[in-house]
Amino acid sequence: MNRRDFLKTTSVLGSSLLPFSSLLAAVENANRTIGNSESFSYAWVKGLARNLAAQSPEDADAELPGPLQDMSWDDYQAIRFDRDHALWSDEEASHFRAQLFHLGLYFRKPVRIHEIVDGAAREIAYDPALFDYGTSGIEGDKLPEDLGFAGFRLHHHDDWQRDVAAFLGASYFRAVGKSLQYGMSARGLAIDTAMGRPEEFPDFSRFWLERPAADSEVVNVYALLESPSITGAYRFAITNTDGVVMDVDAALYPRNAIERLGIAPLTSMYMVGENDRDANWDWRPEIHDSDGLSLHTGDGEWLWRPLVNPPVLRFNAYADHNPRGFGLIQRDRNFDHYQDDSVFYDQRPSVWIEPKSDWGAGSIQLVEIPTLDETFDNIVAFWHPSAEVEPGSEMLFGYRIYWRGRPPAEPSLARCVATRTGLGGVVGQIREYFSWRFVVDFQGGPFPFAEDADISVEPVIETSAGRIEITSARPLASIQGYRAMFDVVPPDEGIEPINLRLYLKADGKPLTETWIYQWTPPPSDERDLHNPSHL
Repeated sequence: MNRRDFLKTTSVLGSSLLPFSSLLAAVENANRTIGNSESFSYAWVKGLARNLAAQSPEDADAELPGPLQDMSWDDYQAIRFDRDHALWSDEEASHFRAQLFHLGLYFRKPVRIHEIVDGAAREIAYDPALFDYGTSGIEGDKLPEDLGFAGFRLHHHDDWQRDVAAFLGASYFRAVGKSLQYGMSARGLAIDTAMGRPEEFPDFSRFWLERPAADSEVVNVYALLESPSITGAYRFAITNTDGVVMDVDAALYPRNAIERLGIAPLTSMYMVGENDRDANWDWRPEIHDSDGLSLHTGDGEWLWRPLVNPPVLRFNAYADHNPRGFGLIQRDRNFDHYQDDSVFYDQRPSVWIEPKSDWGAGSIQLVEIPTLDETFDNIVAFWHPSAEVEPGSEMLFGYRIYWRGRPPAEPSLARCVATRTGLGGVVGQIREYFSWRFVVDFQGGPFPFAEDADISVEPVIETSAGRIEITSARPLASIQGYRAMFDVVPPDEGIEPINLRLYLKADGKPLTETWIYQWTPPPSDERDLHNPSHL
């Protein structure tokens, strides 16, 4: 299953629902719970995860009944949860309701789901009466009684018709911003991403959904995470006021040493944008869920790294100590730049990670994977701690995840709002050598626009290779900002990536955040100068 199947499934399944009633009443009447209620706490989940870490991992591969394995995409979409059975719909004062996902197609690993009421948890049993199988051809009453579920989604009282968060498929989950538009995903944990060997995908194997208090804007979800290398206990306190916010606590218990552990991983899609126009076969100008990685470092610096769809896999690590936040951001929110009136990329939420405590030394790592298809998530970003992962230890992390159009923290200086690239040189003159132009627009901040302002704005540019020429910085009235331009002349030979840094300053003080970029020059025999014949 590619990562985008999760996105497509939740969005389609959330679009056509029926009137609500009560799952709790249905559970009690139809005896749909398993065993007795048991006292529950987050500490108990942590103890469970710790105990499991000391045991050999079980084989997680599940053999689904044949009809569920052989389903088509349309067949799976035809299975609907009957919202008459939604959790907490019998509580008039409840601000949240929950629905369950059926197993099948790509979603083959059963998830055990429990409800917590008054501090006691009881497992919800699979029952075909919870679902409408429509035209899927599936006969629910012939499926095993212990089938389990694929995950769940949450609805909020602001709009009972559309879900606001969904947990489905491995450790993936996602939520919406104020526009109620889904986009990129988050994960519980990443293990050995982009290591040249198969990546390990931990699974959320059990969930506990706590009945919200009357009129509460918070719903608590607890989860057990399992994989061959690690176990974990998670607590999510989820709110939906100005977009969804998840307050996350994670306790991790390694079974084995892990070379590349990814905390608070984010996954997104970037296929084509203003700076990367190689997908010229598609009619839309831009196609992406996120257009940049934003970093707020421990020493207070703001960095902006535009995303790219690279020719080969790219891996970058940005060292930091106690980061203040990072996220994959959709800054460009202009519909005209996308022209997509089907999936509305201009409304996709940005996702921001804010540590709740000091995370120490490590790096924010970015993986960019080539893609020709927008249904494949090709961008991954996460925090990698420098400390070695020791089997038998406990690792604690707390952070908040904000799903919003604009992140809750942004630089007070001017922000980069566009990056464009193209052939360098001087228009109307013969190019004697190859160069590549970068045009970077900044908006907001303390720019000197007064007519009598006697201030010179200068670009500060660094490159790891080659040389910089034809530099400028000038006002751009259309965005009430400034535009910086420069050309990079790469070395004569070699196609090693070139790292670039840029910010604008005046009177020795920075006016903008720092723009960082990685550009790979073409091979020397592909550096066409495109000189017109009349020159």
